[in-house]
Amino acid sequence: MAAPCPLPATHELSTLHAKLQGLLRFLREALAISNAHTVDFYTESLWEQLVDLPPERVLAVLRRSAAETEARPSEARPLVEGEREAGITDFPKIFCETSQKLVSVEGFALAAKYYSIQNLGICTPFEQLLVALRGNQKQRTGENVKPDEFMNLKKSHEVQAMSEVISSVAEYCGIKQVIDLGSGKGYLSSFLSLKYGLKVYGIDSSNTNTHGAEERNRKLKKHWKVYHTRSKLDVNGLVLKMAKERKVQDGINCKADIEGDCDSSPANQEEKSTSDFLPDFSGSVISNIRKQMENLHVHSHQEDNLCFGNAFSLIDLLPINAIEPTSSCRIPKRKMSEANKERRKTTSKSNESNMYSPLTSFITADSDLNDIIKDLENCLMVGLHTCGDLAPNTLRIFTSKSEIKGVCSVGCCYHLLSEEFENPPKECTQQKWGFPMSCYLKEERWCCGRNARMSACLALERVAVGRGLPTESLFYRAVLQDIIKDCYGITKCDQHVGKIYSKSSSFLDYVRKSLKKLGLDESKLPEKIIMDYYEKYKPRMNELEAFNMLKVVLAPCIETLILLDRLCYLKEQILHGLRL
Repeated sequence: MAAPCPLPATHELSTLHAKLQGLLRFLREALAISNAHTVDFYTESLWEQLVDLPPERVLAVLRRSAAETEARPSEARPLVEGEREAGITDFPKIFCETSQKLVSVEGFALAAKYYSIQNLGICTPFEQLLVALRGNQKQRTGENVKPDEFMNLKKSHEVQAMSEVISSVAEYCGIKQVIDLGSGKGYLSSFLSLKYGLKVYGIDSSNTNTHGAEERNRKLKKHWKVYHTRSKLDVNGLVLKMAKERKVQDGINCKADIEGDCDSSPANQEEKSTSDFLPDFSGSVISNIRKQMENLHVHSHQEDNLCFGNAFSLIDLLPINAIEPTSSCRIPKRKMSEANKERRKTTSKSNESNMYSPLTSFITADSDLNDIIKDLENCLMVGLHTCGDLAPNTLRIFTSKSEIKGVCSVGCCYHLLSEEFENPPKECTQQKWGFPMSCYLKEERWCCGRNARMSACLALERVAVGRGLPTESLFYRAVLQDIIKDCYGITKCDQHVGKIYSKSSSFLDYVRKSLKKLGLDESKLPEKIIMDYYEKYKPRMNELEAFNMLKVVLAPCIETLILLDRLCYLKEQILHGLRL
């Protein structure tokens, strides 16, 4: 086993604060764009209010920037080394000091690229992390099994990447127990248990998800057994061929016995060599089979955690001499089968510690895992798409529970985070907020706002700016809002229209269905009035497209702020001795 490399060094808290400071300076000016709601684009005249550039120019620059990024993804930092420390002061003037409007889309795109998480120089590349954890050792179990056989491509990519990191960290730390928070349908939990032999507790707040995960895991085991068996077909096929040849040769030998060419006593038959049974197989072939069998035994020992027995006993099919031609020991087949049964029983018992157990519980920062998991031991806490406050609460549990030796969490649904300084109620008793977590941002009393956090989810979805957004559906909704304001006197509509666009044949059909869903009298508006609004704003659709591109470009910066806040929180716990 190759020794793991030293883990990459992490930045000091002061360095992280310096990066946060530059990011905040940029976001103080740019946050108004992220916090603007597309629904209000025309009713609030957002383009005129926030951008002092023609939309054609904004579109051209952002598309060119996106194309350059896709063409040269390896160019990590948009600024040279000497400029990096100076921060935002080296960028061209992006916003007008008087009107606060955007005046330089080039500077905006450059700053947004600079302050995205992958460009700040604080992340360790995925492959580098795996090498540090595993050294040069390759993945040992189930490499022939692809997760996309059991789930869609997007989910399989996420599960495979996440499970590689988790299994490597677990092996590095010598840990076999994993707690998957927000386990949902159990894809990650099942994969970790079946492929890597980890004992996984999947905890989800939904009882429906828990029962669904149990059933899905049961079906997944059946599929997995098929693939596990297929991985051995090469060896099995050769063994079956040998068994068939042996049966044919036995018939020939039996015929020869009748003719008196050989001794037919059972004792003498047992003493025949392997070459007598299988004259068509050379010693090198048997040697090769023996090697494959040895490899198979090693492979099976490593994969015992997959909870599957062999489809049939390969040992029972092979002649005993083919396994050990030089041995003088002879084990009757009956005893061999009994030994194999005992081995399977032992394997079954050992597999009880390598399983996936779905549990139902609502997790908060104050949850006591000992009340949920009775055999809690040294473990890793993980989560793929931990929604809203579950991600920060995962970190808080990690810092407070000594049994949790590591955490691997990928958050999502930033718009569901609770914010301490976002219009807090006067008598609110909540003490542990989703954002901010770090003392640095608490002292700044920093607030993103729900719309900005919602736009940060665009970074999670990896929207390609150059390929555009579903502009027409956004356009329909923005024009509808202006119709509702002018014709029904409703300035703020908190109700959601939903996915009506995909079910509509035209703008007219969209408006009719939307008004009906909102409980508004659609008969009040004749077709001509509706289509007049459409014709009025259609020439300005490019403004909406350009504005949403600005939000997409800015999305990684909002996500960077949220992730840096969490990283600083963890560093603060180490600094104060709360986590060693």
